[in-house]
Amino acid sequence: MPKNLPPILFTSCVIVSDHSVALKDQESRIRLTLESIEKWLSISPDLRLVICDGSNFDFSTLVHEKFPNAQIECLYFQNNKELVRIHGKGFGEGEIVTFALEHSVFLKEADFYGKCTSKLWVENFPECLAQWNGTFICKGVFSDVFSLKKTRFSYVDTRFYLVNKSFYLKNLATAYLNVGGEQGLSLENCFKDVILKQNLSRVLFSIPPVICGVGGGSGKYYKNNLKRRIKEVIRLKLARRNFPDLFTR
Repeated sequence: MPKNLPPILFTSCVIVSDHSVALKDQESRIRLTLESIEKWLSISPDLRLVICDGSNFDFSTLVHEKFPNAQIECLYFQNNKELVRIHGKGFGEGEIVTFALEHSVFLKEADFYGKCTSKLWVENFPECLAQWNGTFICKGVFSDVFSLKKTRFSYVDTRFYLVNKSFYLKNLATAYLNVGGEQGLSLENCFKDVILKQNLSRVLFSIPPVICGVGGGSGKYYKNNLKRRIKEVIRLKLARRNFPDLFTR
């Protein structure tokens, strides 16, 4: 793993405004975020972590008690509750990233960073980091890969990605403003639209990130058994045949 590790930004919302999510219990959301931090630090104890919570919850005391020797920065503010309620959690996430980039010391010092939803971790992070292309890299999700229909690039998995700070501010920082609306776009759709409209290339992981933890939408742990992982690898290989320019080499 490279010596100059990027900081990892956790987007958190302990007190939810988007009530469509299954996991609403605040204590569970706190516990699962702390579990995620523990997992990330087991992957690399040298990682610098930034927790930014959009519901005014301050993780500082809990984090420094549980991880006294870790490099963890805790930020918090209040999302626009009404807009998050109307447009969904993707809108809130956009606000959280914007706030973190404006206020985080770790992020200001870094050229690029990783973003991960706060209750998750990436088991194969070193392998993902090894694919870093200098600008932006994420996981693409494709439909009809195993069927006779034409394979489609459906959306970007925004749970985890790596991004150059300047690139994000120029190309992705306002994408969340298009979430919702008449078309009911998700943040995942909006990120995909940026990639296609700007004709970006080499921005998709050629190996799938192994994302573990609990999804806030479902409230359940992701199933990452061997069969599922093998299927994901095959899915990306097949998708790569149809969209070779989108994937890292």
